[in-house]
Amino acid sequence: METPPPTSHEAPARRPWVVGVSGASGTPYAAAVLRALLRAGEDVDLIVSRAARLTVLDETGVSFRDAHWRDDLRRWLGSGADGRADVFDVGPLDGVRYWAAGDLAAGPSSGSYPVKGMLIVPASTAGVAGVALGLSKDLLQRVASVTLKERRRLVVVVRETPLTGQTLRHLVALDDAGAVVLPASPAFYSGPRDLQGLVDFVAGRVLDAAGVPHRLYRRWEGELGQARDTA
Repeated sequence: METPPPTSHEAPARRPWVVGVSGASGTPYAAAVLRALLRAGEDVDLIVSRAARLTVLDETGVSFRDAHWRDDLRRWLGSGADGRADVFDVGPLDGVRYWAAGDLAAGPSSGSYPVKGMLIVPASTAGVAGVALGLSKDLLQRVASVTLKERRRLVVVVRETPLTGQTLRHLVALDDAGAVVLPASPAFYSGPRDLQGLVDFVAGRVLDAAGVPHRLYRRWEGELGQARDTA
């Protein structure tokens, strides 16, 4: 009679989603994505660019600091899309690991570091150009390049209008490389009642592209007038 193999009691390997936040306007999109990922039980590795810190401060009043990132993240995720504080009850942040944007030796900078993929929310045109050209000027761009070379899911939520021809060419290059280019374009068929509803639609589409379940917006079911019915 064969002896059964020993049972492993090791915890399963952590495989987070990397969320990169660039300096474009639209930090409420990032907050909504982060809240939904944590609500879905996903682990997150967070990178906030230097420019993004200014945008977070301008749009939410939260100063995002390396040394106090956990407290600052809790305040940021608790803010609504209109900037009001303490709108959302933020649960435990045990699944979040933060990496400073200037730390090019961080775990996700290597392809051997296990991750599910990367979501850049929002993505500035400068960030799009850096990733498309493989510049790796900071950790956010480096991790995006690693994500592409390892053939992992990369979702780029570009937030800019209008778009120049050069940016459009960069976006086509990212699409050719296998990235999902997802403009921050809210829809109205889901019957959003406020600014948060518009933000949650875009965040929901980001999670759709990542294959993460959520309940951020009402899906289209082929019946006209449903948006008015929810008003």
